[in-house]
Amino acid sequence: MGIAGLIVTFLGFIIAVASLGMSSSVGGRMVIVLIGLVVSLVGIIGLINPAYQKKAAWRK
Repeated sequence: MGIAGLIVTFLGFIIAVASLGMSSSVGGRMVIVLIGLVVSLVGIIGLINPAYQKKAAWRK
């Protein structure tokens, strides 16, 4: 799950950067960047964090 989280996080970054070419209006770019940010946060908080919580040092 950790690798899937990295891929999803990177995909969110790509969405945010791609907004420069997708829209010329500031509002459109803002919406696309916010979507990319949400995708990145889902990757970090929803996939990477639980994967590392399973192997946490205090759970041994």
